[in-house]
This record gives sequence, C-alpha cells and structure tokens, in this order.
Amino acid sequence: MAKFTDMPAKMQMLTVAGVLIGLTIAAWYFYYQPTADDNAKAAVEVKKVQDQNELLRTFEPKLADMNRQIASLRDQLNEMKKIVPDEKLADQFIEMMQDTAQAAGIEIRRYSARNVATREFYTEAPYDLELDGPYYSMLNFFDRVGKLERIVNVGGLKVAQKATPGAAGARGAYAYTANTTVVATCTATSFYSTVALNK
Repeated sequence: MAKFTDMPAKMQMLTVAGVLIGLTIAAWYFYYQPTADDNAKAAVEVKKVQDQNELLRTFEPKLADMNRQIASLRDQLNEMKKIVPDEKLADQFIEMMQDTAQAAGIEIRRYSARNVATREFYTEAPYDLELDGPYYSMLNFFDRVGKLERIVNVGGLKVAQKATPGAAGARGAYAYTANTTVVATCTATSFYSTVALNK
C-alpha cells in the first residue's frame, strides 16, 4: 500500500476530507447527540420547575396572611389543649379542684379514681368526690366548677342536709366544722384527647 505522502494531492485531500467527515459523524453520534438529548431533558425539567415557581409566585403575596392564620390556629390549638388536654394530668385536675373548693369555702375529703372510658376522640377520667361545707359555699363551688377552663362534668350528685358520718353515701367519717351544713358525693369527670395533634 502506498504511503499517504506518495499519494497524489487530490487523493490526499479526499482522504483528509473523508477522515474529517468520519470524525464529525462519530463525534455527532457519540458526543453531540447524547449531550443534545441530555440538554433537551434538562430543559423539560427546568420548564417544570419554572412552572411550579410561577404557580407558587401567585401565593407569595398571601404568605404573610397565611403565616398569621397558622399562628392564630396554633394559639387556638393551645387554648383547646387547656380545655381538653392531651394527657390525663390527674395531678393538675386534683389541684384545680382543690383550689376551686378552697376558693368556694368547702372541703373535698376524698378523691377516688374510677376506670377511664375511651371514646372515639377523647377519654373520660371520672373521680368520685366527697365534699362538705356550708350550703351556699357548696353552690358556689359547683358554679365555679362550671366556669373552669378545663371541661369537668359533675354527675351522680347526692346531698345530705345533716353533716353526719355516711351522709349522702360518704364512705368516710370526718370531723366536720360547726358551719358545715351539707355533705355531698358526686362523680367529677375530666376529659383528655386521644387524637394525635401536631405540636
């Protein structure tokens, strides 16, 4: 086979042109075409992101208002947790009832926890109470319980006018004060949520 330099000039030119055309075709198929395909895919992705950005831009003016609404809803949720907490919080319930009784001028002599009753969205936590004190103080106590921040239902109320052992179904015998005119037993039920809420 003849050397490249021994070929006529016209053949040399055609050979160089053929090699260049072959390299160009190879470069197109193996480099430029995959790159062009990748660029086309990237352009589609960029268009999607741009469309999403345009959609989100419509909400941008409303962002401050939405943040205010979220803050307001969080405040409402915290208030609701005071009314119906996430946990039983028996200690807080007893302390709240004791403070209410003391403010009304009566004595709560006994708390007995009963079995909790689970419902679909909440759980009932009932306590049997024995109370005594002056009649109007007793009325004041139940009025105050009705106005507590936390929901408390009072049921099964029994009242006896004489402060004697066993009156109104009381289990204990206590040293009643001179101004104690009524003895009462009841079931006070508090509630707590069984629904998981975001904190």
